[in-house]
Amino acid sequence: MNTTETQTKKRPKPKALTDMIYIAVCAALIAVCAQISVPTPVPFTLQTLGVFVAGGLLGAKRGTLSVIVYILLGMIGIPVFANFSGGIGALFGMTGGYIIGFIFTALIVGLMCDKLGKKLWVLAVSMTAGLAVCYLFGTLWFMFVYSRQVEPIGFVAALGTCVVPYLLFDAAKIIVAAILVNRLDKIIRL
Repeated sequence: MNTTETQTKKRPKPKALTDMIYIAVCAALIAVCAQISVPTPVPFTLQTLGVFVAGGLLGAKRGTLSVIVYILLGMIGIPVFANFSGGIGALFGMTGGYIIGFIFTALIVGLMCDKLGKKLWVLAVSMTAGLAVCYLFGTLWFMFVYSRQVEPIGFVAALGTCVVPYLLFDAAKIIVAAILVNRLDKIIRL
């Protein structure tokens, strides 16, 4: 085998390189969306908008990978989480369950889009289902941490703190993300 053949075999395939670029771009999109926030105990951010777009545009595998890359960047200390925070401690804080829930959100959105297509109704339903799972993970984790650090809190009270105030805002993000993915899918063939 000559040197040229060896170099050719070591180079990533164009599809693999393209996938890596899309995954990196979506991870960066989520990081940027995380910084657009209103600080509250559970910050109002556009992170889920980025997660919805990643899962919807890239599908289950690449969309989920983009969220995992985003979380790994935050875990090693790069300030990609809300309010320019980073570090593994963010995952053990009160909002850490929501960050982990993003993985399942992207997976659910991606799987549904992979199986059913990217019609507006599919996108809206998949994003709503993904968000519900994220809410569940996040709220249960919030209850655990809050009960250990502050005082015991029940599920209904935690929902009142962590979910109910955000429902309209998250519904608006689903509408925007569904329209974006639907339109971008017609322009960008992934």
